[in-house]
Amino acid sequence: MKLRSLLFVPGDSERKFAKARGIGADVLILDLEDAVAPSRKDEARATVATLLDDTAPRDFAFFVRVNPFDTGLTLADMAAVVKPGLDGLLIPKANGAHDIAQIGHYLDALEQKAGMAIGTVRLMVVATETPAAMFALGSYAPVHPRLVGLTWGAEDLAAAIGATGNKGDDGSWTFPYQVARAQCLFAAASAGVAPLDTLYADFRDDAGLERSCRDARRDGFVGRIAIHPDQVATINRCFSPSDAEIAEARLIVDAFAAQPDAGTLGIGGKMYDIPHLKAARRTLATVGE
Repeated sequence: MKLRSLLFVPGDSERKFAKARGIGADVLILDLEDAVAPSRKDEARATVATLLDDTAPRDFAFFVRVNPFDTGLTLADMAAVVKPGLDGLLIPKANGAHDIAQIGHYLDALEQKAGMAIGTVRLMVVATETPAAMFALGSYAPVHPRLVGLTWGAEDLAAAIGATGNKGDDGSWTFPYQVARAQCLFAAASAGVAPLDTLYADFRDDAGLERSCRDARRDGFVGRIAIHPDQVATINRCFSPSDAEIAEARLIVDAFAAQPDAGTLGIGGKMYDIPHLKAARRTLATVGE
């Protein structure tokens, strides 16, 4: 499952879904939470359930963001959308792996009822949206068998701790949110799942999005949330290896394969060791090699 670009789509808008499905996002996340007014939750569930019935070929994974546990709506959301065609759920405001275990138990029963193989529906988690969550990031390892990725969020966390803002005058994250971002990255790496960067709010700022994505990939993130279709192409490009990176990775892998007992090799005037080999293999894995 590719997880470079994950585009949010309001769950109550068939029109926006129809547009989004041709954008090129790796994942479409039909949103039942923040993008849907309380008065339209039932309508959104019914709309998403209908969209899941479409058997036309698609080149994206179909996820749904359910409402968090504290709303009392989570189980009703899941009962409406766990059916053939659903690839995964995005769980917001999770307080740790115990929440994911509970979701997993629900899914076992709902998949069986829907005639789906147990384990079909995968999980991604927004892992930093509550103060309690920040102390539970280590709980995702050992990894739950359904978990495929962790992402982080700053807006709900800021509201929860009473912050008046989460960015400095230069637009960079203030320290508490730098901590949340870094801890999410470490937690995902520890669990062996995909670390996914949070949204870039200004969807008209293409240059800023590109800089931010390149910084995120440099740091270890493998993909990013998108809030507007126009962001998808930039995100896909930034989180895909360039031709030069692929060529270098092949060179490194081939050189170590030719000298399997070597721990360090000189290639083209540069020294490479085992961490470089691991990184090269990850690069090639992203293009199916």
